[in-house]
Amino acid sequence: MNHESPDIQSSSESGDVSAQPDSGHEPVAAKKKRSKISAKAATAALEARIGHKFADPTLLTTAFTHVSALKPTRKKGDKRGDSYQRLEFLGDHVLGLVVSDMLYRAFPKADEGELSKRLADLVRKESCADVAKLLGLADDIKLGQVGAGAGARLRKSVLGDICEAVIGAVFLDGGYGAAAQFVERNWTERMHKPRRPLRDPKTVLQEWAQAKRLPTPVYREVERTGPHHDPQFRVAVDLPGLEPAEGVGGSKRAAEKVAASVMIEREGVGGSNDG
Repeated sequence: MNHESPDIQSSSESGDVSAQPDSGHEPVAAKKKRSKISAKAATAALEARIGHKFADPTLLTTAFTHVSALKPTRKKGDKRGDSYQRLEFLGDHVLGLVVSDMLYRAFPKADEGELSKRLADLVRKESCADVAKLLGLADDIKLGQVGAGAGARLRKSVLGDICEAVIGAVFLDGGYGAAAQFVERNWTERMHKPRRPLRDPKTVLQEWAQAKRLPTPVYREVERTGPHHDPQFRVAVDLPGLEPAEGVGGSKRAAEKVAASVMIEREGVGGSNDG
């Protein structure tokens, strides 16, 4: 056996071993290729959930990009334009038009007042957020450097905005027909559900608190971001013995309503008109 040892030793000392592939270090080109394939697969999966294959993938990316994820720029006005906000504006109006058309055809005997009430219920932010939740869009939202807890709250608060941005992106990419198909797929069943009377979530929460012998809910501003002409408010609502709930909106009033809705949903309060 002794005469074999030098051979083993010499082979380890020679350069032959270096010819073996190093499994611990993947070539950069291979890494990039694998990353590209992974990104394409993720995009394809997202498009499948949305039900639309984008000819212009940048529209899909923009629809999921929160302003916090954008790099600062010296040019005024550029930064927010690259986030989902412009697509959200467009999608909001496309959604209103498509749902109005759906209601007009579905309820031929309803008068203008009834149609308007149904429209307001179907296109509100909470309804859009429900659709986004059902499609599993929260994890695809691109945020900036925020903590895990803050990120989870932010994702939840902007779900409705993201849904409208997706509608805007589909409209620009595939036209009115494609956007209408997306809305019809996700709103038809909701439209035919028995409609409950629209109620202000702040009123619902206050009445629930009174029934529980709790004091009136207290709303406080947590944060204000954005320029003066386009502010974003984050408001928390507090009730003794309960975790605060937060909401984000373009005004304090809107943020308060979202915060109230979040607490209503979390505590399982009846009569909230969610859904």
